Amino acid sequence: MELLQDAFIYLLAAVVAVPIANRLGLGSVLGYLLAGIVIGPLLGFIGAETEEVKHFAEFGVVMMLFLVGLELQPMMLWRMRTRLLGLGGMQVGITLGLITAIAMFFGLPWQTALAVGMTLALSSTAIVLQTLTEKGLMQTPGGQSSFSVLLFQDIAVIPMLAVIPLLAVNEFAPVVENMSSHGDGPLEHVSGWTRTLLVLGVVAAIIATGRYFIRPVFRFIAEAKLREIFTAAALLLVIGIALLMDLVGLSPALGTFLAGVVLSSSEYRHELESDIEPFKGLLLGLFFISVGAGIDFELLFRNPILILGMAAALILLKMLVLLFLARNFKLPFIDAWLFGLGLAQAGEFGFVLFGFAKANGIIPNEIVNTLMLVVAITMLFTPLLFIIHERVVARVALKHSIHDRDDDEIEVQNKVILAGVGRFGQVIARLLLTNGYQVTVLDHDPQLIEQMGKTGIKTYYGDPTRPDLLHAAGVENAELFIAAVDSPESQTILVKNVVKANPNCRIIARAYGRHHVYELENAGAHIIIREMFESALTAGRYALIELGHHAFRAAQKARAFRRHDRQTIDLLREHWSIEGDNQNYIDVMRIQGEELYEIMQADASEADHHMAEEIGTETDDTDQQGI
Repeated sequence: MELLQDAFIYLLAAVVAVPIANRLGLGSVLGYLLAGIVIGPLLGFIGAETEEVKHFAEFGVVMMLFLVGLELQPMMLWRMRTRLLGLGGMQVGITLGLITAIAMFFGLPWQTALAVGMTLALSSTAIVLQTLTEKGLMQTPGGQSSFSVLLFQDIAVIPMLAVIPLLAVNEFAPVVENMSSHGDGPLEHVSGWTRTLLVLGVVAAIIATGRYFIRPVFRFIAEAKLREIFTAAALLLVIGIALLMDLVGLSPALGTFLAGVVLSSSEYRHELESDIEPFKGLLLGLFFISVGAGIDFELLFRNPILILGMAAALILLKMLVLLFLARNFKLPFIDAWLFGLGLAQAGEFGFVLFGFAKANGIIPNEIVNTLMLVVAITMLFTPLLFIIHERVVARVALKHSIHDRDDDEIEVQNKVILAGVGRFGQVIARLLLTNGYQVTVLDHDPQLIEQMGKTGIKTYYGDPTRPDLLHAAGVENAELFIAAVDSPESQTILVKNVVKANPNCRIIARAYGRHHVYELENAGAHIIIREMFESALTAGRYALIELGHHAFRAAQKARAFRRHDRQTIDLLREHWSIEGDNQNYIDVMRIQGEELYEIMQADASEADHHMAEEIGTETDDTDQQGI
């Protein structure tokens, strides 16, 4: 019952705290950390078992790296080699050296200082990868650089674990039991050469098994059509590799990452992802809760200035090193700050390595307790650093991108002006230009303008919503203006400015939804196109065909749907308010939805009747032919 009670407390804390944190824009990681603080130090619902939970939940990091590996092709890793070795190696080396020097300056022996430097040079794989994935930043240059450094750090843990016992200042102390998952295990008495051969053999076995054995096994399991068995096989694979890597004294996370890379080209990759993802998410959430619950507030309140100062100094030092490397590796401004702020904390391996160092008599207990608290606090601050990047740095970067470049001088004024050449506007531009029309194209994205230039579409740089740029483009004499910028708010402002400058100009505007249609109508647009409506309707028509409808009948249904939707827009217009949906608006929506269902069902019955007549005719013809 005690186990169920603890599970209930952890799950309740997560279910309450994480949605609230997300709604406040704080992210799920900070929600988990705050949940741990509430049920641990504040309310005391959980206690000494937190450390055991943390060691169990670290398996979430193992699963996360397996999933990351599934997303990476081997060729992609080869392309990352410069960042992996250059960025990762220099980050660990420079940070380790600086922290070691600072620790020695404050009187610690060089062995203790080196152990502290190695440990604090690492960052949190769990928090950073989870946050990058959650915010959709994983594929950006900053995200890829962060991942490269984190991967190098995970690999670097292996030699660190080998070096720490050699740094013993006091008499060699026995390794504590909970470090066994990262130690040598049963092979501790095996000679170095034999262990090296075993390690190489295990890595080769993982690669060979992934390429030649796992696929037929999963094919055999998939043919049984039992989802739970496939899930069990996926967990068996991850746990088995983790145990194997632990047996030879390597990081389980590194082994499962390697297995994920090997299976990244497998036809079962997506199935493996969907089966492992829920377990990974729960275990990582449990890990973050245990970190929050493990913060020693009593120690913090005894020395708040010292501990918070050490945490702030560590974040600042690591951030400066990371920004220096980002500048040397020529990362763009916004990605450099993502890289610098994202990796500025200490990592979860800090708990492992500090415990390992304490067990070997390298770092005194009181220093270990203080440094573990510093590690936890820096991890707690990490989601806040991402929020700073999102809400401060990103806005500064946007202003820089706008003001660092002067507006282009518009050489020719045409009767047609197009504002915005994103995925929507560039199709319009190509259609008009290939039909022989001269179009003045405007946009404020330098990279997009460069791409358009390569395809032969001359695009002028500048913010289209600004009246002076519209004047320079000749809006006063334009006959047609096409508004296709990416921001709904900017789109509405743009239409208003065009109407103000030239009331006689016809305006075609891109809308982002039904409500935006009404906003653009009020602003003065003449023709309004919802950006996703026609493409979604086309996809729906093809879906009907795939489900067995005749192509002609599917096209009829799509036309009926379009006709009814236009009628609905007209009916809803009088009930729409810019403040939001009122009850009348919702009632009309519900009535129109019921009416559409009746129209489609009536159309379906009519189609079935015609189809039956056609089948009967075909049967008669077949009988007459004697086939």
